[in-house]
Amino acid sequence: MAQAMELYDTPASKLDSFVAQWLQPHRSWKEEILEAVKTVQQFLREEHFEGDYGPDQEVRVLKVVKVGSFGNGTVLRNTLEVELVVFLSCFHSFQQEAEHHQAILSLIQKKLWCCRDLLALGLEDVEIIQGVPDALVFTIQTRRTAEIITVTIVPAYRALGPSASNSQPYPEVYESLIEAQGFPGNFSPSFSELQRNFVKHRPTKLKSLLRLVKHWYLQKARDIQVTVEQWGYSDLILRVNPYKPIKKIQEKMWQSRCCSGLQHLYLQELGAKQQLLSSQYSLADYGVFSNTRICLVETNSHEIQVFVKNPDGGSDAYTTDAKGFILGLKQQIEYKQGLPRKQQQLEFQGQVLKDWLPLQNYGIQHRDTLILSKKK
Repeated sequence: MAQAMELYDTPASKLDSFVAQWLQPHRSWKEEILEAVKTVQQFLREEHFEGDYGPDQEVRVLKVVKVGSFGNGTVLRNTLEVELVVFLSCFHSFQQEAEHHQAILSLIQKKLWCCRDLLALGLEDVEIIQGVPDALVFTIQTRRTAEIITVTIVPAYRALGPSASNSQPYPEVYESLIEAQGFPGNFSPSFSELQRNFVKHRPTKLKSLLRLVKHWYLQKARDIQVTVEQWGYSDLILRVNPYKPIKKIQEKMWQSRCCSGLQHLYLQELGAKQQLLSSQYSLADYGVFSNTRICLVETNSHEIQVFVKNPDGGSDAYTTDAKGFILGLKQQIEYKQGLPRKQQQLEFQGQVLKDWLPLQNYGIQHRDTLILSKKK
């Protein structure tokens, strides 16, 4: 908090000094972080994936790009998250990337555990995280101070080619992007070199401004206390980031109380009506930045919410009955997406789901994710 107050009290003429004193990372610290990350980059460049991806298909890493704040030169002191975009030879179009994105993530995840250099750095917590797009996330440690670094890897189609990272993309690139009809943001890593270089080659003054904005955002986004009221239970007190999606609050409640039904959260402000909170938004979207109270209401104990990952990489939420048939869920998907249920194939944990069996027979629970594909 002392830093935040000092920032607010700092005159414009001394902001450069503030950035240098509080926000810029020390060279030795940054070098130690990047030394550990270099081990990951070396693994990606040197690993051979022959025979693991499709028939007679060799997967080569064309380039590994450090993106985010470490890539564009705006990293804040003590930042321990590094993002890497991996351009692969097996992706010849946006459609191919969307089709095989998950398979490549699983392949890299498998190969990570065979790398002795990464194991020596304490490789841990390796998992595929659902997002836009999905990514492989894991932790390693620095050699000297054993600081834990979170590394994110995103495979991508190199749409701009080997020498177009600083030039205007050809119109055909945008045409193919539109034709791919991907979920918004899923193909943004293909343009990560443009995004990185746009900032990387800007004057130091601009980078200092970006550091100040990040610092201000992080100070403003401190966790707040949320008191959850539910009839028949004592109040549940949680510490949450107001900028995180409300579904994160629901996940914490699920872990704390093992709620059996679908959760509806309502914001109750003094003198105002209850407002239903959408899981896709954050408390900040509702203007909540300080400690607050919300009300939890559970519906039918058999009613659950499941996520269906679409062929284009996007994800949709559906409310259904755990005792209901798979066919009923497919009917919802047909109504929402237009894909006839006879052409749908749903999978859960590698198992193809049959129309005339209930969801609970497959052990499908609240907030689980199913994979949707089109039958060939």
